[in-house]
Amino acid sequence: MADRNRRDEEFERRNAEARMEFLLSMRRRGIRDVKVLRALEQVPREIFVEAEHGGIAYADQALPIDCGQTISQPFVVATMTEALDVEPAHKVLEIGTGSGYQAAVLGMLAKSVVTIERYRTLADLASARLRVLGLKNVSVRVADGSFGAPDEAPFDRIMVTAAAETVPSALIDQLANNGRMIAPVGPLNGVQSLRLFTKTGGKIEHLDLMSVRFVPLVEGKAAAL
Repeated sequence: MADRNRRDEEFERRNAEARMEFLLSMRRRGIRDVKVLRALEQVPREIFVEAEHGGIAYADQALPIDCGQTISQPFVVATMTEALDVEPAHKVLEIGTGSGYQAAVLGMLAKSVVTIERYRTLADLASARLRVLGLKNVSVRVADGSFGAPDEAPFDRIMVTAAAETVPSALIDQLANNGRMIAPVGPLNGVQSLRLFTKTGGKIEHLDLMSVRFVPLVEGKAAAL
């Protein structure tokens, strides 16, 4: 028992050091929004990765998760979150729950978050992790993300964490006036552009931020997973 306690303490110590270095690296790479950095600090990334990857949870790289999906690299999470500019009164829609890590970060910032996942396995795991963190303002749904959540629209902010050649029109329709949406746009099996959309007076404008590689946005719910 004493040996296991020492191992647990060593694991916690290393994670604390890795988290601190992770936050410093985000600052060095240009993430300046204090509330985003605080949210990243508050969400323990190690509980959102597979056990075998716990030692590299804070490495700046994407990591595999169940159902052939990935958890995005931390810098991409930070960049997308900062660009979205989430305020405490905002209602946020996320497409592609995955591990639940990005939803947890958004939940630290927003009034409410609806996150949609096509794989029930991922949705159930993410829900369990969010419960551990006590994030009652994040709701996980199993559905086709390309349709969004019309029953909850409009959304002040929308984040899409899977790539599409064009953003589904339903998501644009569900974005509130003066809202922001961020999504990877481009070829499904190549390099995409991380695109920030703004909606003003019903008109959509966009700005390309950086090159990224995301898994494709697939229509429909997964049949068995």
